[in-house]
Amino acid sequence: MIQVERLTGDALGRALPDVAGLRIEVFRAFPYLYDGDLAYEERYLQVYRESEDAILVGAYDGDRLIGAATGTSMEDHADDFGAALAGTGLPLERIFYCAESVLLPGYRGQGIGHRFFDAREAHARALGRSHCAFCGVLRPTDHPLRPDAYRPLDAFWRKRGYAPVPGAVAQFRWKDLDRADETDHDLQFWMRAL
Repeated sequence: MIQVERLTGDALGRALPDVAGLRIEVFRAFPYLYDGDLAYEERYLQVYRESEDAILVGAYDGDRLIGAATGTSMEDHADDFGAALAGTGLPLERIFYCAESVLLPGYRGQGIGHRFFDAREAHARALGRSHCAFCGVLRPTDHPLRPDAYRPLDAFWRKRGYAPVPGAVAQFRWKDLDRADETDHDLQFWMRAL
């Protein structure tokens, strides 16, 4: 039986090393192709330690973290994503950012992804936010590392009420598995009203 728990504060902080490992493992797959390391993860995840509004939704198989979803106020990511959302007409203070959702492949298709979104959206409402947003990496359909069986998550996201935000494309740097150095990647924002 998979347990899904909402973590904040100190409990969230204690779980972040396991989240870092999951991010490195899950994001190696297409479309992210992320060649991550723990030092980068420590820096990236620091915002969740520092934010009073942050949430971590953890999925556990016994004591093992097998999936996680994070979220925090969009202002915590203003430097990274503020410009991409400037054309929406919404102040960042109204938007809750659903950051990563990572789940080991063997646990997919059991409704855990919906539980991740349900918990983050409830948290956003409790904070008085009117919208939730996240972003997904854009890759060409003919990318050489795209697996034949790859299925984008667009249908899942649309079913949850999210839609791409026209013109809201951010850039973020990371090292791909097939590259020697970090490169910029386009990330499309998706959003829904709560």
